[in-house]
Amino acid sequence: MILRELFIFILVLAGFASAVAAYLLAFHGASSVKEVLSTAFAGTLGVYVGRYIERRLARG
Repeated sequence: MILRELFIFILVLAGFASAVAAYLLAFHGASSVKEVLSTAFAGTLGVYVGRYIERRLARG
C-alpha cells in the first residue's frame, strides 16, 4: 500500500514537473528549477487533497 502511494506520488510529481517545464519553455522561453518544482509540488498536493476528498465522499 505504501509502495503504491509512493509510486503515485512520484508519477504525479514527474508529470506536473514536465508539463510545467514544457509550458514555461514554450511560452516564456526559459524556466527555472524553483518555478518548476514549486508548481509541481502544489499540483501534487492538489491531487492528494482531491484523492482524500474523493475517498471521504465515497464512505459517506
